[in-house]
Parts: sequence; structure tokens; C-alpha cells
Amino acid sequence: MKEKLVTLEEALAPIASGSTLALGGSLLRRQPNAAIRSLIRRGVKDLTVQSWAATTATDMLAAAGAISRYEGIYTGMFSYGLAPNFRRGVEGGAIAVRDFSETAMVARFRAATQGLAFLPIKTLLGSDIARHNPEQIRPFSCPFTGEPLQAVAAAKADFTIIHGYVGDKYGNVQWPIVRDSDDIDQMIASAATRLIVTVEKIIPHEEIKRRPTLTYIPGNWVEAIVELPYGAHPAACDGHYDEDDAHLTGYLERSRTPEGAQAYLDEYARSVPDHDAYVAKVGGLAALEALDVPNREQTHA
Repeated sequence: MKEKLVTLEEALAPIASGSTLALGGSLLRRQPNAAIRSLIRRGVKDLTVQSWAATTATDMLAAAGAISRYEGIYTGMFSYGLAPNFRRGVEGGAIAVRDFSETAMVARFRAATQGLAFLPIKTLLGSDIARHNPEQIRPFSCPFTGEPLQAVAAAKADFTIIHGYVGDKYGNVQWPIVRDSDDIDQMIASAATRLIVTVEKIIPHEEIKRRPTLTYIPGNWVEAIVELPYGAHPAACDGHYDEDDAHLTGYLERSRTPEGAQAYLDEYARSVPDHDAYVAKVGGLAALEALDVPNREQTHA
């Protein structure tokens, strides 16, 4: 087995402006925020972003002017309301949006997983979503029954970034025993062309072998793995820590204006050299541990 444990900067180095980037995470859980801050710090631009239920990672990229196109089911801040920077980018014409339903986006990632150009669906029939996206959603007749169907194009990304729970140096990533399950990170990972995974903790390979059924991303899918404690902050990592309410509230308050959003990025992304410096900036590990879920160690016991 090949060792794939690298620094965040090494893992993200191949991602250039103009790339198509698929992001894991669901709402305020496991957003790959540390990786996104690193891309913003490097000045990567003109990205096409594919996601499931996007929040902080996509909104920060929008604040940085890094997104030219978005494809997914939702971008907002969940219980905190709208995603102000993303909305501003869309309303101002800087970000082109292609909306999909949940079932349609699942079909897109499944098609990529299977090496297919598309998969057939019925769920968008009767809606205007296809009318606004004829290049990725096309009508056709079933060759067996003649009934109307729609073909949705595979979600093919140049790079995929997932924030996971724990993994080993070979890139094997495991779920906790108790976790939230309303996400499609495993499917997004299996659809990846080049997969980069950040995890809360690197554990010995022997621990991975003790519970192989918890491995949801096998190492042979992974190009690089990075250990980043609190790598989803200020969002949550279910089973490890909750979202940082005070930080998110402050982020949204500053994001009321473009100037405030830029000041936030200057402070928490552009002016910090790496993730360790970011952790120190937000109070250090001692402060972040206050967000920890009780009995977090039992989730992998």
C-alpha cells in the first residue's frame, strides 16, 4: 500500500484556477472549510463547484470571487438563513447556477461512479429545472416502454474534496459508529477523478483493520489524505464537535456587505499561513474543545 499522508498545501497544489471542484459535506456538517481557506489564500479562481447541500465552504468561495458556476441542490446557511455571499454573486451575475433536485444530483454522481455519461430519471418531469438547463438535462423516450424520461449528465469533476472523520496514512477513511447519515459523501468520493480527503484524526492502520466495515472511503480511491483537527470549523463534524455558533453569527454579520466579507477572509483565510495558524487565530485547541460532542471518543471505540 502506498502512503498518502501529506500536508494540506501539498494535497491541494494540483488544483488550479478554472478547475471543476466537487465538495462533500451536508449542510453544516463536514464542510471542507480548512481546504477552502487554503484555496482562497492561494487565489484560485474561476471554479465550477458541484455539491450536495452546500453552506460555509461554498459561501466563502463566493465571497472570494472564486466561483464562476455552481451545480447542486442547495446553497444556504441552514438554520442561520441564506448564504449572503453566494446570493450576492448570483444576483450580480458573477455566478451561473444550475439547480438540481436531490434525486437528480444523486443520479449525476451515480453516473460518474459507474463511468456513464448520464442516468435516466423521472423526478424533474413537470418542473422548469430542465428548461433552464438543456445542456445537462435532456428528454428522451424509454427504449422499452416509450414513456418520457430525462437524461441527467454525469457529475464529472477534476478534483473532489471530502472532510471525513478518521483515516490512516494509506487513505482509508472510516465512519464513526454513531453518525448522521443524510449525506452522499461516499457517493461523491466514489465518483471522484482525483480525491483529496481531510480528516479529523489519522489513526493506525491496525485500528482500521479491526473494524473494516466502517471504512466508507477505501484508500485506493484517494490521492492524498491530510490530518486537520477541526478542519470543518466553523461548521460541525458530527460525532466530533458542533458548529461554532458565535463564529458563524459573526461571519454572517460581517458578510452583510462585500467589504465585511473581504475583511473576514483577510483575517481568517488570507493572513494565516496554514490551518494551525487558523486554529490559533480562533482561540486554539483549548477553545475549540468546548465545541466537542460529549463522549466523542466512544464514536470510534
